[in-house]
Amino acid sequence: MTGFLIRWALAFILLSLTFNPTQWNYISWVLREGAANLPMALLLGLILLTGYIIYLRASLRSIGAFGMILVLALVAALLWVLYDWGLLSLENQTFNLWLGLVALSFVMAIGLAWSIVRRRISGQYDVDDPDT
Repeated sequence: MTGFLIRWALAFILLSLTFNPTQWNYISWVLREGAANLPMALLLGLILLTGYIIYLRASLRSIGAFGMILVLALVAALLWVLYDWGLLSLENQTFNLWLGLVALSFVMAIGLAWSIVRRRISGQYDVDDPDT
């Protein structure tokens, strides 16, 4: 469980560094000061892109696009149930953005951790198909 929480936290940090409702994120910084700091903007953008490639490639290989959509649909259904029961209010736009970041980071973390979970449940390893 600790491994999943670390994967989730790293996905949340990656998404939050890229965009969040505050002024402290990559997109806002690039829009404000990117032209004056083009080399740094490019470097930071490439670092963020590398993080996304790691998460998305691992997720696509372990659960596939359909699996990612399914996990996102499950998270959306859970949020809908919480809203329907009156436990969640969607009036605050800032809260909604943070909630979206949590939901997307959850999908990314499941994609990254799914091979490990599957191996523990089934005893089977996921391996890449060799190019022959």
